[in-house]
Order: sequence, then structure tokens, then C-alpha cells
Amino acid sequence: MLGDRTGSPGGASDVPLAPLPYQVRSVVRETPDTATVAVVPRGSRRIGPTRPGQFVMLYAFGIGESPIGVSDETDGVLYHTVRDAGRITHALTRLTPGDLLGVRGPYGHGWPMEAARGKDVVIVAGGLGLPPLRPALREILRDRDAYGRLEIVYGARTPKDLVYYAELQEWRRRADLRLQVTVDAAGRDWYGDVGVVTTRLPDARFDPERTVAFVCGPEIMMKFTAQALVGRGVPAESVWVSMERNMKCAIGLCGHCQFGPSFVCRDGPVLSYGELAPRLGVREL
Repeated sequence: MLGDRTGSPGGASDVPLAPLPYQVRSVVRETPDTATVAVVPRGSRRIGPTRPGQFVMLYAFGIGESPIGVSDETDGVLYHTVRDAGRITHALTRLTPGDLLGVRGPYGHGWPMEAARGKDVVIVAGGLGLPPLRPALREILRDRDAYGRLEIVYGARTPKDLVYYAELQEWRRRADLRLQVTVDAAGRDWYGDVGVVTTRLPDARFDPERTVAFVCGPEIMMKFTAQALVGRGVPAESVWVSMERNMKCAIGLCGHCQFGPSFVCRDGPVLSYGELAPRLGVREL
């Protein structure tokens, strides 16, 4: 069941490669190299609305553009959590309130929220994989009774690399979900779990036959996480992963994001593991 994944992505500009002007409202430093940038339209035209799991192209004027997942959309304000990992993302994380940037999109098919209704939901995020999952999680929490058990497993390299720290504490206090947070390495001041996210999956509580899983993170992490979930009995077609990799044009023209017969920007970025499993095992694909 594809639910809200059917149809063409909505809200894109009439000119596919033309960004709309947006203004920075706020910049919140999440970690030493990661910031959440909130932007609002400069003028009457705006993109969207976005769906959980979609992405946009953010354009730093005079430098270039980069595909960034939408980490939240509230009252017309778009939020993007960006890691400083290159020339363009460096410029985006150094924006200040009042600065202008270009935004085009939204693009791609997002998380299959309709297919998850009435089922247990397992959300697994690795590294900066939590921001693209955050809109799906927030939608579930807004209509909590429409879903079964909710398990969240979130892993980062170190405690200093955890994003949305205050929100994590709020989720931890809720009685209607279960949150496990783990890091790859930590000092003596860390009292939580240490290890990759797959080490926490045996403790996750869900009914495999009625579970939908959303997974986002490094490609190798998603592969082993999906294999672990399938090993516990979750159907491969019910495990969804976000393949936000090598995107450039966002409309399926340049070929940078081709993954076998699919273009990640056009056919994804969210795809089922049942579809991807044969390709993830092919070297250099």
C-alpha cells in the first residue's frame, strides 16, 4: 500500500530549476558542526506544503545549492537541519537572521504515513538521519491514537553529536513511546548506551507482522538495520529507508542520483527495502 506516496510531488515552482526567495528567521546551533535554519518566504510565493520525508534544494547565493531534508514545517516556517560538510553546507550553517537564500521544491516521495496507520511503528535514525524522520514522528504524535506501539532508536557518533537534545528529553518522558539513544563512543560522563543502533533493536518491542519501519542514516547503517528488522519478521516491503544521496538537480535530469533503475530524487528518496535489497548488495552501484 503506497498511501500518500502516489502522484507527483506538489508545491514545486512553475520553473523547475528556479528557486524562490526565502529569508532566515532563526538559526539554532544543534552541535558544533550542525545547525537548524528556519526560513520564511520573502514575498507572496512559497513552496509546499511539504510532506514528511520530502526534501528541498537550498541555494546559498553566489555559492551553490544542496539537497536538504525538511526537518519541520509549522505555520509556513520551514526548518532544515544542516551539517557543515562542504562549501555549500558551510555557507548555509553560517547564515544569520535576515539573510536571504533560495529554496525550490518540495521534491520526492516521503514516508508512507497512511500505510503506517493502525500499525506498530519503528523509527531508526543514525547520525543526521533523525531530521528527515522528525516530521513523520511529529505527525504520529499529533494523532497518537491512530498508531500502535512507537519505538524510536537513535544513534550518533558521540553524545556531542546528538541533535534536538531538548526534544529527546521530552520524548523520553512520554509514556506512549519508547526511546533508545546510543552512541558509538563516549567518555565517563555518558551514562547511556554505547554501540551501533542495531545492538538496540533486540530490545525494541513490536509485533513484526503488523509493523512499519522508517529508517534513515548512513547507507551501511540502513542496510544492516533493515536486515535486522527483516530478521525479526518485519516484511521487507514494510521497511522504508531514505536514500538521500548524490542528488543535484532534484528533478531526474542530471543522473547523479541514479540507483539502478531508479532516480533517488524522483522515485525516492524514501523507498522500500524490499525494492532496494537486491541493489544494496551490488558493489559500486
